[in-house]
Amino acid sequence: MKRINKVAVLGAGTMGARIAAHFANAGVPSYLLDIVPPDADVPARNKIAAAGLDAARKARPAAFMDPSLARFVTVGNFDDDLKKLADVDWIIEAVVESLDIKRGLLRKVEAIRKPGTIVTTNTSGLPVGKIAEGFSDDFRWAWFGTHFFNPPRYMRLLELIPTPEADRAAIDAVAHFCDVRLGKGVVLAKDTPNFIGNRIGTFSVLNVMRLMQELDLSIEDVDALTGQAVGWPKSATFRTIDLVGLDILGHVVGNMTTNVHDERSDLHLPDFFTQMLQRKWLGDKTKGGFYKKTKGPDGKEDERLALDWKTLEYHPRRKPKFAALDMAKNIEDTGARLRTLLGVEGGGTHKVDKAGAFLWSALSDLWTYSANRVPEISDSLVEIDRAMRLGFNWELGPFELWDAAGVEATVARMKKEGKPVAANVEKLLAAGRTTWYTDDTTSPSGRKYWELGTENWEPVQVPAGVW
Repeated sequence: MKRINKVAVLGAGTMGARIAAHFANAGVPSYLLDIVPPDADVPARNKIAAAGLDAARKARPAAFMDPSLARFVTVGNFDDDLKKLADVDWIIEAVVESLDIKRGLLRKVEAIRKPGTIVTTNTSGLPVGKIAEGFSDDFRWAWFGTHFFNPPRYMRLLELIPTPEADRAAIDAVAHFCDVRLGKGVVLAKDTPNFIGNRIGTFSVLNVMRLMQELDLSIEDVDALTGQAVGWPKSATFRTIDLVGLDILGHVVGNMTTNVHDERSDLHLPDFFTQMLQRKWLGDKTKGGFYKKTKGPDGKEDERLALDWKTLEYHPRRKPKFAALDMAKNIEDTGARLRTLLGVEGGGTHKVDKAGAFLWSALSDLWTYSANRVPEISDSLVEIDRAMRLGFNWELGPFELWDAAGVEATVARMKKEGKPVAANVEKLLAAGRTTWYTDDTTSPSGRKYWELGTENWEPVQVPAGVW
């Protein structure tokens, strides 16, 4: 297997600099290169890359495990230092999301890199194959996507996006290296807009915002319902958007609405979100988004305020009052808790409150959307579940959640209500199966999944050495 001893990161922005920092955490030296500032004198030619490294040094949460590890990162620029790429094993392109800029830079890289050197892109918005269209066979053989999630030190998900020409041995080398050396959970995605994590995650967020407005729920209501109650992170929906940044979500949604045309292309960012972007209420980075902190009269930090999405005014955060939620909090098992909230206990369905109505719509839509994405965004439902667990910290991926709620009972309810039902779940039930996963004591993972392509149980694969 190809060894990776030295890397180069092209682009010293937020992602590029933090990717280089995480290589340093693993003791792997890297070059961090960026453009030469206009009219720069000799000492200032590396100014942009140096500023990127400095930002990574000061990042909170810390990008470096120890400040001294910054010594593994050597800064430089595209004009003077591209020749150094001849002695690295892996080149990661992380410059701005412009096809022309990426292709122009990579043409220079193509002329310098030694044959066989792996080159990948960290793009989240452009087709990976298109970036290297017309490049040499050797370049395209070693070219694919490596989509790190921000911040790279803390977010476990790494989506690998093979192209049809990419060499499987090169992909396997990067997957193994990132698993063992960088601590990544690696998922194979197809070369479709927003790949797996952001495609499913963006759909879910947009749908949740739609339902919030339709059911007249508050920001606090939705965060109470889309957090630990359903096995999602405590930061739930809107607190997570504040952490990530409303501008980042806006960019990902923009990419999706421009490039994706599927059965749910009707979803869009609501007006209140657009107004927040215009006002630069971007979340924690601007000290205010869906929530903001205030100082009390004594100067100490006061409680967090919540936004009223109808008036765009802040008010003291209110505790949501849902009887079903209060009851469900005492149920430890996620499946039993979910069935109670949805009113799908004992195979039948019973009346639910507004909280249950919201969750039923949000989750049944999520299940149908996810099932419709196989094989479009991934050949396997396992990769979709892994991407959502690793990239969004969900306790269970969409198909695991569906199993927990009960596939048969939920599909029966969807049909009764006239909701769309995915052809793939019809296929599962027609084969006499009622779950996407089943226990399997013979495989290292302990599980099998229903493979839609072969219509057979297949073992859930885990990396060598994982039990």
